[in-house]
Amino acid sequence: MARPRSIRARCTVIAALFALSILVVLGATLDLTIRYRFQSDIFHQAERVASQWSPVARSGVVPRPIPANPPADLIQVVDAHQRVVESSRTASATVPLSRLRPPPDARYQLYRECSPNDRCILLHAIRLTPAPDAGVVYAGIPEPGLLATHDLEYTIMTGIALITAVAAWTAWVLAGRTLRPVEAIRARISQITVSELSLRVPVPPGDDEITQLATTTNQTLSQLDGAVKQLRQFACTTSHELRTPIAALRTQLEEALLYPDDVDARQTLQTALTTADRLEAIVNDLLLLARLRAADPCPPEKIDLGELVATEVSTQSKSVPMNVHAPAGLEIRGFRMQLIRVLDNLLANAQRHAESSVEVTVEPADDRVAVTVTDDGPGIPPTHRERVFERFVRLDDGRRRDPGGSGLGLAISRDIAHNHHGTLTVEDSPRGARFVLWLPLISGGPATAHQEAGT
Repeated sequence: MARPRSIRARCTVIAALFALSILVVLGATLDLTIRYRFQSDIFHQAERVASQWSPVARSGVVPRPIPANPPADLIQVVDAHQRVVESSRTASATVPLSRLRPPPDARYQLYRECSPNDRCILLHAIRLTPAPDAGVVYAGIPEPGLLATHDLEYTIMTGIALITAVAAWTAWVLAGRTLRPVEAIRARISQITVSELSLRVPVPPGDDEITQLATTTNQTLSQLDGAVKQLRQFACTTSHELRTPIAALRTQLEEALLYPDDVDARQTLQTALTTADRLEAIVNDLLLLARLRAADPCPPEKIDLGELVATEVSTQSKSVPMNVHAPAGLEIRGFRMQLIRVLDNLLANAQRHAESSVEVTVEPADDRVAVTVTDDGPGIPPTHRERVFERFVRLDDGRRRDPGGSGLGLAISRDIAHNHHGTLTVEDSPRGARFVLWLPLISGGPATAHQEAGT
């Protein structure tokens, strides 16, 4: 049998089968109980009548005919030769009610006698004495129609069918009502496209699983909508940033071709090469941003941040003096080349804007470590401290000091910090700009780090 595809149909079938199985067991129990109770009552009435006439039959003073005691109106006294001695009016005067005789050691017996053309009779037989020639008193009641036919079973089966149908209908209605919000969510999701991400799925009332699903779906759609908007804005900004150097390069080359006598070819090639370098820097930074968004195929490694900072400072070409305080033993887990890129960006940026010196420190704080790069230059106004981390954003002083920059260095540095579960911020400083890179320590906090440094 093919399984129903609809969850609503599956729930209905399961509910119907469960109800049917329970009702069949209950119906069979009820049928057996009713039959046993009816037979027990009938046999008890027959026993009472037989017990009433057995001492009379032993004394030999049985009236003729035997007075009936409804509903046990079939009464006979039968001798040892199966001859009817006395009987009630409704019982046969010649044919005994049963050919069965109770044995001497079990004088009280229950029988069920059935003839081919008549209903069955439920009998209680009492042997008068244990003697071989003792007679038997029979008291019988015709089996009622409830026991003689299958009407009871038909009635129970009809009730089972009706109750099962009601259970199936109830399950169908309740499942439909429960799944109605799911259908509404499905219909709304089918309307959502990449060009229309502002739609949200309806959230049903309550706090059940479907409500939580709708809420989570809306949160995911909001994040997706924000990501798509950022991607579009990024694509627009990138195309604008690339268009300017490409247009300048095209203009320079066209002038060299149109006016070969008026243009210095060497200077034109040098300018074109500078423009190409800027284009290459932008493309490389865009590629690095794309890689940061993807999962890194290499696992992170254990890195001594103090040693890494000291090594990078020593390899920098210093235009101004750089003072370093970077104790060893402060270990983090991360990607060495990415952290080197952050340090290079921060150190190069500090040297461009510093007037006389740059301070670099590595200090633990609770379960984190801070790498601070401070210069004594003009600094960054508080209103622009977040803007400098946006893609292609370059302040006027930065454009003047580094006209060939891509405007992506600090954005890449912050993404790398987030990729290491850290942060990169601009904090207050008495003079100049102060960049702080916060990264989580591996374990143990600063105390463990200092112990490792001492060893």
